Amino acid sequence: MHGAGLERRSCILVLASALLAPGAGLAHTGAVAGERLPSIGPAPTFALTRETGAPFAARDLDGKVAVVTFIYTSCGDVCPLLTQKLVDVQDRLGSAFGREVFFVSITLDPDIDRPDVLEGYGRGMGSDPGGWAYLTGTAEEIAAVAHAYGVVFEKRPDGEVVHSLLTSISDRSGTMRVQYMGMAFDPDEFEHDLRDLMAEAVPP
Repeated sequence: MHGAGLERRSCILVLASALLAPGAGLAHTGAVAGERLPSIGPAPTFALTRETGAPFAARDLDGKVAVVTFIYTSCGDVCPLLTQKLVDVQDRLGSAFGREVFFVSITLDPDIDRPDVLEGYGRGMGSDPGGWAYLTGTAEEIAAVAHAYGVVFEKRPDGEVVHSLLTSISDRSGTMRVQYMGMAFDPDEFEHDLRDLMAEAVPP
């Protein structure tokens, strides 16, 4: 398991069932030095709407190393902290970002997070839209894709969304290779996993 496990913050629901939900992948420790990262299975498919209003589907990630995480814009603590951590990795990837690696953040609060709201959030966080899509959809679509990735969430009457925090990395062929739980992971290790997958040949 990467990092220090699930952090207990107000917008995260820490549930053992998050790892036992149907379709959920287990978090992996990554590869031993000199070995390939393990394969979890095919990355879930989806068809949602990005912050520009344009459609965006899992097939748009074909040929790229893909990072998928789940956030919501009114989250006051771990979501912006996780996003900023990923922005830092984005900046370290240089010209490979967007060309070889693509980040996707999917909202868990589609009633509030319309495309224009997501666009403003991404811009404010410093995300590069050339390699980072913020996605929304109907409540049913969001629930289905979150479930497929193994993310458990619930919106409370006060508007807070409690959720498990899971960041998934898939390779160029669309195979999920590793999942990071929580946000207390080492960004150097995260970047190393991305560069390992960038260096792998795509199966014919």
